[in-house]
Amino acid sequence: MAKYLLLKHYRGAPDAVNNVPMDQWTPDEVTAHIQYMQDFADRLETTGEYIDSQALSPEGTFVRSDGEGRPPVTDGPFAETKDLIAGWMVIDVESYDRALELAGELSAAPGAGGEPIHEWLELRPFMGHAPTVSE
Repeated sequence: MAKYLLLKHYRGAPDAVNNVPMDQWTPDEVTAHIQYMQDFADRLETTGEYIDSQALSPEGTFVRSDGEGRPPVTDGPFAETKDLIAGWMVIDVESYDRALELAGELSAAPGAGGEPIHEWLELRPFMGHAPTVSE
């Protein structure tokens, strides 16, 4: 088994087919998208392939060590909005091919108008867990 991180970005990847930003969706469209994600996670939990998933808000703070005392905190500079991570899912699968299959399925979550987003997801293996590539 190898663990993979599926990263959802606010922006930054090539444009999705249904490229309407989530802040322009109706409440019902947001609910349908979240339900798709939950149903996907629930199904993977039954197969033992689901580890964790979280959605992230666009807010954040940069923190760094500055020696003794309280570390400095700033509200920027941030990476451009297109580079912010919207959320992630961690899966533990038998092969790279299975990771690709699941990422493709997750990419089809519904968006505006109830149509699949076909968004680009970033698929990254965990360091120290060699992917099983079968090409």
